[in-house]
Amino acid sequence: MALNVIDLIKGQLGAALISQAASHLGESESGVSKAIGGLLPAVVGGLANNAHKSGVIDSITGAASSGILGNLLGASSGNSLISTVLNAIFGDKAGGLVTAISNFSGVSTSNTSSLLNMVTGAALGSLGKYSADHHLDASGISSLLQEQKGIVSSLLPAGLSLAALGFGNWESASIPEMASDKGQTKSDPLPKVEVTRGGTSTTNIDRGEDSADGGSIWKWLLPLLLLGLAGWFLWKQCNKPATDSTMNTSDTTAAVIQDTAIAITPTDKTPTEIDLNGVKLKGNAGGMEESMITFLKSDGYKNATDDAALKGKWYDFDNVNFKMGSSNELEPGSQEQIDNLIAILKAFPDVKIKIGGYTDKTGDEAVNLKISQARAEFIKAALEKAGVGAQVMEAKGYGSEMATVPASASDEDRAIDRKMAVRFAK
Repeated sequence: MALNVIDLIKGQLGAALISQAASHLGESESGVSKAIGGLLPAVVGGLANNAHKSGVIDSITGAASSGILGNLLGASSGNSLISTVLNAIFGDKAGGLVTAISNFSGVSTSNTSSLLNMVTGAALGSLGKYSADHHLDASGISSLLQEQKGIVSSLLPAGLSLAALGFGNWESASIPEMASDKGQTKSDPLPKVEVTRGGTSTTNIDRGEDSADGGSIWKWLLPLLLLGLAGWFLWKQCNKPATDSTMNTSDTTAAVIQDTAIAITPTDKTPTEIDLNGVKLKGNAGGMEESMITFLKSDGYKNATDDAALKGKWYDFDNVNFKMGSSNELEPGSQEQIDNLIAILKAFPDVKIKIGGYTDKTGDEAVNLKISQARAEFIKAALEKAGVGAQVMEAKGYGSEMATVPASASDEDRAIDRKMAVRFAK
C-alpha cells in the first residue's frame, strides 16, 4: 500500500491537541486519547467504504482550502463538510458508534460526539491537503480510500471490533456474504474466500463444490476462522511497542496556533547533582547543564577563535516546556533549568550565548516561526531579569528550518526537532 491514511491523520491528532480537547471537554487526557484511538479507524473505515460517494469526495477536496487543520477543535462544531461526511458514511448509525466509543473510553456521549467531529475534521483536512499536494482527482482520492479497507479492522484498539461498533464488516468486498440457509455465498460460484488484513497478507480457504453437509460445516467454520484471525491481529496490536498500539502524538494545537515548539523531555534522563565551582545544581546526567559546564571547564570556549567555531554545538534544554498554545507560561518544573542556566552564566561572566527555538515540520511555517521566536525571547527576558541579559547575544526562532525528520514520520521520531536550545557565541 502506498500510503497508510490513518498514520497521515495521526499527525494532526497529537498530545497538544489531546490535552486541549481534554481541558475543553472536562475529560481525562487518557480517556480522550482512547476515544480518538477508536474513532479514527472507524472514520477511515467509513470513508473507505463510501469512497464512491460524490459527497465524500467533494468534502475532501473542499477541506483542502478550508483551513480546518488550523483550528480542529474550534472549527469542527457545525462544520458543513464534517456533517455531510458523517451523514454519508454513518447515517443513522452515528449514534451507535458514539455510544460504543463512549463505553469503551469512559468519555461522555456528548463529548465523544464532539471528538467524532474533530477526528472527522482531521481526516478531511489531512486527506484534502494530501490530495492537493499530490494532484489527486476524484478517481485518485477514491482509489486511495479503498486501499485502506484491508487495514482498518487490524488498527482498532484491543477491545473494539467493527461488529462491536455496529457496522458489520467494512471489508465485504474481500469476504463474500454467506447465505443463511445453505452456507454458500450469494455470488456463486466462487472457488475461494479471500480474507485480507493489514494490506499485505491473505488467507485463502478452498470452498470447492460443497455438498449440503459440507456447506453447513463452512457455515460455522468460516466465522470461527475469521474470529481467530481477528484475535491474532488484536493480540499483535496489544504486544507492539507503545508507539504502535496507541495514538502517536503530534505537537500541533487545534486552536489559536499550531504549536510545534515544545521542548524535548528525554525518556532516558537520569537525575544527578552537577558541580558548578562548588555549587551543586540539580540536572540530568549528560544533560544541558553538565555538558555546558564540562565544555567551559575544558577551555573549549576560551580557545574558540570566532563564532563560527561554536556555531554547530547547541545544548538542548531537558526540562523547559511551555504550556500548550503559550509563549509566556511555563509548565511546572521548567523554571529550575532556566535558573540553572542563569547560575552557569553568573559563574562564567565572560561567556556569551545565543538562544534558539525550533519546531518540527508539521503545521504552518509562519506560525511555527512566530511561536519559536516568542519562546526564545521569553527565555532571553528571564535571563535579563536575573541580571545576565548582557551575556545573551541573540534570541531567534528558527521554526522548522533546522528540522530533519519528515512531517509524515511518527510524533516520536519528530520529537527530536521540537526543542529550545542555547549555544555559546563570540
